[in-house]
Amino acid sequence: MIEDHYKKVLETALLCAPEPLSMNELLRLYGEEVVAENVITWLSELQVDWQEKGMELVHIATGWRFQSRLSMREYLDRMIPEKPPKYSRAVLETLAIIAYRQPVTRGEIEEIRGVTVSTPVIKQLEDRGWIEIIGVKDTIGRPSLFATTKQFLDDMALPNLQSLPVIEDGIPVNDLAQQVINFEQALSTETITDIAQENTAESNESEDSHPIEISPGQEAQNLNEHDEDPKQVPGANPPEVAP
Repeated sequence: MIEDHYKKVLETALLCAPEPLSMNELLRLYGEEVVAENVITWLSELQVDWQEKGMELVHIATGWRFQSRLSMREYLDRMIPEKPPKYSRAVLETLAIIAYRQPVTRGEIEEIRGVTVSTPVIKQLEDRGWIEIIGVKDTIGRPSLFATTKQFLDDMALPNLQSLPVIEDGIPVNDLAQQVINFEQALSTETITDIAQENTAESNESEDSHPIEISPGQEAQNLNEHDEDPKQVPGANPPEVAP
């Protein structure tokens, strides 16, 4: 049946592609023989077909891709000797605030966190490709406005910012960081204890001395522990994302 063949073509292209494929790229597989509605139907069917397998088909910011399920992580990690990047508490909290409050200035981040945001923290997020400067705020000094990138969405396996976990009014800043950063992260009990004992009011040097591991492209796993007397963050809704 011709539709089964087209679906197989779609599946093969997605499995072989080194990067996520957009709808336009998927339509290019068929010339003018099919329309977007057909491709969407086959994508939905493929998601169902792969429900019981170690891979899953997901829609992220830059398109569609197959990725391994979290349950496969402990086995796949044995094939990769390198450890995942480590990020300090300061880096994770800064990223979380930018994700939920963007566009946001450095001064606004510092007001929410209650401590100074050091230049290395911002640079680390920029070097990772998770944040960028999108303009300046029309106020005294014209401070830079920071926002997250499509790379951030792709690494967190999110199609858009509306898919970020919903936050509530008055949520502590460390819990805010966890909601955006703990994407299906298999943290050890020892690491969780270290995070719980860390104080967000410490100096930048102290904060940067307690790194935790994060693997890009994973979903969130909540942590119950958090710092004592954390600074409260006003409620915010995920911002709109331009198409």
